[in-house]
Amino acid sequence: MLTITEYSVELVKDPFGILSGTRYEFIMDVDVPEDDELFTENGVYVKVVYKSDGDRSGIVSCDLYERITHKYVDVEVDADEKEALAAFCQENLPED
Repeated sequence: MLTITEYSVELVKDPFGILSGTRYEFIMDVDVPEDDELFTENGVYVKVVYKSDGDRSGIVSCDLYERITHKYVDVEVDADEKEALAAFCQENLPED
């Protein structure tokens, strides 16, 4: 399981007003156990775009990157971890 150690969140601007809901970009530093397939020597962070739109809220995209090199890590986050990330995002949405 992923352990979030730090995070930042920013509003994703929609200058044309074509997207429904409000989107936020979360950058989350995570500790990954050595026996997990997501583990890298350099560490990883997760970039999540989260849509807040009433009962249609959830993760739009979820990507992993090496912490030091910022290279994309081509590994899929499993369903349980994605669920935990979505719950974290929902709980940490900025106050409007």
